[in-house]
Amino acid sequence: MKQCTHADALPVPEPKPQSETCLECLAAGTHPVQLRLCLYCGHVACCDSSPLRHATAHHKESGHPVMRTYEPGESWRWCFVDHVLL
Repeated sequence: MKQCTHADALPVPEPKPQSETCLECLAAGTHPVQLRLCLYCGHVACCDSSPLRHATAHHKESGHPVMRTYEPGESWRWCFVDHVLL
């Protein structure tokens, strides 16, 4: 089973969210479907089901590999590099 090679490097404690919504969507006048939180810097961005896919864009621009859902009642994490749920 494939594993994430980046989980051990995640900061502890988890970074505080930089916002409560996707600021890029807000600026573009669109609405996020769901939100994601970068576990390296706390950037909040929209998911890949949203029109502009800002969480993926943040990963591509920053190189930060792991994010988690920022939805109430959910706790899963995703590694963009290893393509695996944590």
